[in-house]
Amino acid sequence: MADGKTYEDLPQSVLFCCDHNSVRSPMAEGIMKQLYGKQSYVQSVGVKNDLEIDGFSVAVCAEIGVELSRHRSRSFDEMEDWGDDLSSFDLVLALSPASQRRALDLTQFYHLDVEYWPILDPTGLGDNREARLALYRQARDQIKDRLIGRWGPGIEAAED
Repeated sequence: MADGKTYEDLPQSVLFCCDHNSVRSPMAEGIMKQLYGKQSYVQSVGVKNDLEIDGFSVAVCAEIGVELSRHRSRSFDEMEDWGDDLSSFDLVLALSPASQRRALDLTQFYHLDVEYWPILDPTGLGDNREARLALYRQARDQIKDRLIGRWGPGIEAAED
C-alpha cells in the first residue's frame, strides 16, 4: 500500500442488516458492491420488511454513483425463503442494535461472526429537506469510511 496502511482481506460473503432494510443496510450493500465489485457476495436484510427503499437513501447514494432505486427490501425470514442461508455468510454486519440482537439469535448455532457498526439512523431527523439530506449523507459517509478503513479503497482506487 502506498499509504503504508494494511487492510483486512475481504470476506467471501457479507450480510448487512438493519431495522427495515430501507436505509442503512441497502446503502451499505450498494456502497460495498461499488467499492469491491464481485470480490465478495454482498446482501442486506432487515429485522422487518415493512418499508420500501427510502427516497433520501436513493438520492444520497446516487450522488456517489450507487444505484439503489431497484432495491427491494426483505427481512431475515424472507432471505431464507428466497434461498439465502444465513450460515453461508462469513460475516454479518449489523447497523442497528435490533438487527444485531436478531442476527445473534439466528446465528447462535453457526460459527459466524456478527459485528455491530453504530451507524447514524437518519430517519425522522432534520427540519427540512436539506437538513435531512445532510443527515443521510452523514450516514452514507460513515458506512463508506468504515468499509474503506477495514478493506481498503476499493477496486477503482487499486487500478489507479
